[in-house]
Amino acid sequence: MTYYFWKKVGRCAVLAFIMFLITGCAARQVQDSLVGSTAQKLVTYSVDDLAAALPEQHFDRWSGKRMRLDSNFLSHPEVQTYADRRIAVELARRFDIEVVDDAVFADATLNIFYTSLGTNRDTKGFFLPLGFIPGMAADMRINILTLEQFQGIAELYYFVGETGTETRGRVIQARTRSDAVGLPIVTIPINNIDRVD
Repeated sequence: MTYYFWKKVGRCAVLAFIMFLITGCAARQVQDSLVGSTAQKLVTYSVDDLAAALPEQHFDRWSGKRMRLDSNFLSHPEVQTYADRRIAVELARRFDIEVVDDAVFADATLNIFYTSLGTNRDTKGFFLPLGFIPGMAADMRINILTLEQFQGIAELYYFVGETGTETRGRVIQARTRSDAVGLPIVTIPINNIDRVD
């Protein structure tokens, strides 16, 4: 009886080791949130949608005037600069507002507080967590059957007026998403980038 038990345990161990070697190919490159074209598109599309969502009721009255844009964010100054320039173009295009750098020449101030400018990854389904591996930026895993949602999120709220404190705008959020099915050896894209909001 013990002979058969150890024979089965040995077979299971060999089978588990072979499965581990086969699924070892599923370890993906862990990367910074804005490395790669897909991550960059997710963020920039979200910023585009965010700029397009600026409400007319707070900016129509400043048409033909000059406005200073003052923005704040926790990190990633390159992404913040991109978002600022995109919003400045939207103000000029939609509302005929000239964005200026100097408060002396401005008729109004727009204070923007970005609460999110980046990417987020969510995995739902079945996977084997491998834990933290030194030299990698995140926990590693082997997918069995997962739905991987990679999102770009841009969110802000603002104050606008002569001193930049008069009118508070609502929180505006824009998200874009790219989904894929994760299997042990391959990841199959389900869709291209979809605009959520």
